[in-house]
Amino acid sequence: MEEISIAPMTVADYDEVRALWLTIRGFGIRALDDSREDIARFIQRNPTTSVVARSEGKIVGSILCGSDGRQGALYHVCVAKEYRRRGIGTKMVGWCMQRLREMGINKVALIAFTGNDAGNAFWKQIGWKRSDVNYYEFLLNEKNITRFIGEENEHA
Repeated sequence: MEEISIAPMTVADYDEVRALWLTIRGFGIRALDDSREDIARFIQRNPTTSVVARSEGKIVGSILCGSDGRQGALYHVCVAKEYRRRGIGTKMVGWCMQRLREMGINKVALIAFTGNDAGNAFWKQIGWKRSDVNYYEFLLNEKNITRFIGEENEHA
């Protein structure tokens, strides 16, 4: 079994991470928030908390992780399909949680789209759940649409 390494995500990882995102069925990618420029801004604001997992030098998993000083947040948690069920996602989440603890953060939130079956199964399996809240969102820029990976082929 090959060695999986975990390391902080850098802006130099963007192209490979985005290519990974585009393989994840049910994954939502925003037109602006997930651009190279906005991800660079996110990493600059949160330089030690986002992570990539590599196998033989290739990125096979990633998490965008940050904090507003009160609460941590995980975004775009993913593992390449052929590398799932090897503990990579759990290891990356643990890595992020440790970085947030070191910052004094006591609570972490995430969103998993309802159409992301693999993601929702993962979160339930590792004990994440909260059903007593409603999530609301207001877009300040109409150009920041979300495209869901895998759906474009279903309607062809």
